[in-house]
Amino acid sequence: MRAALALAAALAAACLSTPASAQKSYGPGVSDTEIKIGNTMPYSGPASPLSITGKVIAAYFDEVNEKGGVNGRKLNLISLDDAFSPPKTMEAARRLVEGDGVAFIFATMGTAPSSAIAKYLNSNKVPQLFLISSASKWNDPANMPWSMALPWAPNYTSEAAIDVAYARAKNPNARFAVLYQNDDAGKEYLRGVREALGADADKAIAMASSFEVADPTVDSQVLTLANTKADVFMIYSVTPRACAQAIRKAHEVGWQPTRFLASGCANKATVMAPAGLDAGKGVLSLGALKPFVETPKDDPAMTAYIDFMKKRLPNADINNVAGLYGYTVAEALVVLLKQCKDNLTRENIMAQAANLKNVPLSLLMPGITLNTTPQDFRPIKDGYMLQFDGNDWVVASELLRGT
Repeated sequence: MRAALALAAALAAACLSTPASAQKSYGPGVSDTEIKIGNTMPYSGPASPLSITGKVIAAYFDEVNEKGGVNGRKLNLISLDDAFSPPKTMEAARRLVEGDGVAFIFATMGTAPSSAIAKYLNSNKVPQLFLISSASKWNDPANMPWSMALPWAPNYTSEAAIDVAYARAKNPNARFAVLYQNDDAGKEYLRGVREALGADADKAIAMASSFEVADPTVDSQVLTLANTKADVFMIYSVTPRACAQAIRKAHEVGWQPTRFLASGCANKATVMAPAGLDAGKGVLSLGALKPFVETPKDDPAMTAYIDFMKKRLPNADINNVAGLYGYTVAEALVVLLKQCKDNLTRENIMAQAANLKNVPLSLLMPGITLNTTPQDFRPIKDGYMLQFDGNDWVVASELLRGT
């Protein structure tokens, strides 16, 4: 607790500039010439389609390095495969911190893998920056002052609340069926649904059914949920396979509810195409990133992203929006490191992360910027409802404010 209070004081003081702050001050993994960055990604296993995020991050850093790096320092990314397995994430994190001597851990994929290493990193005062999860647990600066997420959209509780409000605006008496991943993230999404429904939850939720990440199929769960004839089908998973199977099976049995897909699954390449583009037509999902389009009009930022992908990763599926997220989270880290200037201690890196003010990123949608304070570690709170039109994701709402 004393350590958390000390860091909180550092966070609060981060914006105060003094002549001494112009002097170089380094922590582990930093020198005049480089910043060592640790990362884990599911390059194998059930979540491997998401590994393009890590490949894009590496390519983005290569481009930054070719232009001179950040404040003259090259970004040295050391990215290890954890197969989306928490024990492997723990093993990799120890190697990165104790063996490779990285300055911080960056952009670990998923709630369960990130949770597995959070206590270790916080105990050792190693920043766990912009981890990839929308769980609300990451907004806990008092107890986890060294951990901060940068999600695809508002946290799971807010996402669920926005989804429920959107559905009830169309049908106030709607009955809900929920398919959720049986881990902390999936349980939080379900809890968010129940909280949003309030006193009506027991009556309004026709059924909720869980599945394990390693399950080969979710067909049986979807069939059971379809038998409820619920008006709304809410699908939460981080694995594209489960999301695609859920959409396809519901379509095959002729169940046609309003469908909400977890923000991390709003991916044409890895979810909608395997599910069947026809089957996915009309699916809704909350997002903060611009929907990917192959031929953007009047959008220089999306054009720049496409050019980057064709140049740096020509064999990658450009429709996989996990790449678009990788580009965005890498851009966010570069902004943060520039903000640190020559004070690259772990304490100041974390302090600057907690003092982001209206930071625009090229692929965030209009009106969405990164904002944090020492008391609020949620960089993104708002989003737009997106809808799959049978070919692309398109914006289907005004900006929706999260809580």
